[in-house]
Amino acid sequence: MEVTIREFGPADSLAEITDLLHRAYTKLAEQGMRFVASHQDVEITRQRIESGFCFVALNGSQIVGTITLYTGTHESKCEYYLRPGVARFGQFAVEPLLQGSGLGRRLLERAEGLAAELGCGEIALDTAEGAHELIAYYSRCGYSIVDKVDWDTTNYVSVVMTKSLASAAS
Repeated sequence: MEVTIREFGPADSLAEITDLLHRAYTKLAEQGMRFVASHQDVEITRQRIESGFCFVALNGSQIVGTITLYTGTHESKCEYYLRPGVARFGQFAVEPLLQGSGLGRRLLERAEGLAAELGCGEIALDTAEGAHELIAYYSRCGYSIVDKVDWDTTNYVSVVMTKSLASAAS
């Protein structure tokens, strides 16, 4: 199977991305964590994509992965995200049958690379503090917990994790 990664384009289906997000976050939702991606509608998907740089992973014409990078100043309840030079990513999903294949790592490296190209010194994320497998995954990818945030749109406290982009190439 040859999976290609490219920027989101106008012909890409927001409904397909939304359905992928729902499938990818089902396991976490079944554990009681209400990630926005587990239930968001197509309009939320569109808004999130339009406010960042979205990449899609394709197996033929099927979208099997996605990640959206956000840079620059924006309003946020998370003070860490407001620091100069900090990019963040979200809406990160891989088709459940492809999880563990390295595709997520490829998407993450693409987002890290773009953040570095745009002059950001760090890249950050947040995830549920109870999502132990995700926290371990991000730790293996070089991310460290630096803060916590309690979003109004979830039912859990999130840990904020960051990685220096100077170490992204190592």
